[in-house]
Amino acid sequence: MVGLPGCLCQKTMTTAYFSHPDCRGHDMGAGHPECPQRLDAIEDHLLATGLDIALTRRDAPLARHHDLTLAHSEGYLLELDEFLQQAVETGEHTAIDQDTNVCPGTRQAMLRAAGAAVAATDAVIDGEAINAFCAIRPPGHHATRSQAMGFCFYNNVSIAARHALDVRGLERVAIVDFDVHHGNGTEDIVAGDERILMVSFFQDQIYPFSGGVPMGENMVNLPIPAYTRGGEIRDLIRSQWLPRLEEFRPQMIFISAGFDAHREDELGQLGLVEADYAWITQQLVDVAARHCGGRIVSCLEGGYSLSSLARSVAAHLRVLAGV
Repeated sequence: MVGLPGCLCQKTMTTAYFSHPDCRGHDMGAGHPECPQRLDAIEDHLLATGLDIALTRRDAPLARHHDLTLAHSEGYLLELDEFLQQAVETGEHTAIDQDTNVCPGTRQAMLRAAGAAVAATDAVIDGEAINAFCAIRPPGHHATRSQAMGFCFYNNVSIAARHALDVRGLERVAIVDFDVHHGNGTEDIVAGDERILMVSFFQDQIYPFSGGVPMGENMVNLPIPAYTRGGEIRDLIRSQWLPRLEEFRPQMIFISAGFDAHREDELGQLGLVEADYAWITQQLVDVAARHCGGRIVSCLEGGYSLSSLARSVAAHLRVLAGV
């Protein structure tokens, strides 16, 4: 069993920042919102604001096959590998669905994204950092156990959470998803697993048109009407998320950090701003301080308005890093 730190000393307040240039090699074509420039916007903003110096940079390793099997079926992984190999051999984009396709660089990006989530989990559990943020793409929370969809291929957060449980020996972890779209893939993978509590909010009646009825008792799903602003969402988090998290007492928190609920993002119609993301992050930092020695791993999901994405990630990171 992995022990929990007894206190959060200032000298341990280190936020690890995992990323890799390979994550820019996945390109779904001109005009696609899930583009390599998303990571460039984040990096540029961190440098411009000086926040970069508060983070400990780490290169994302490649995920291993046994990491992927923590969340995905062998049949799916084999089928996806064949699909990816076809893209490498032809040098062309190949569509999985109308929104999701692969190119020759997709496989490396996917393996770096999942590898970042696993490595961040190890770094935090091993005390190398108090928490971590993974600036990765492609995102993951729509990828089910056996299907790629919604820009997603490997479910990075689910892989990391199961790694913490099945490999590192934790007994309870929480997954928090604040993307504007329901994390249907994560729910498909973890529903019914009593070791995992998943809490989320998402805009109701948009892609993937799910989440209204939770798939398991370990789910707290909050479908939010379009045009809801941050104050109302904060009230729901206070009344619905936080009591369940306190009762569950997670030993680690994983965040599917989507920033497309920002009022400037055209892929959704919710009204969050940077201050709301900072507030949500602070609530999670406080829960983590009480129950799991501060241990948080946050993985980038959505966020497609480059300016609001960069500003919102920075607000999230400032709270994680305590600066």
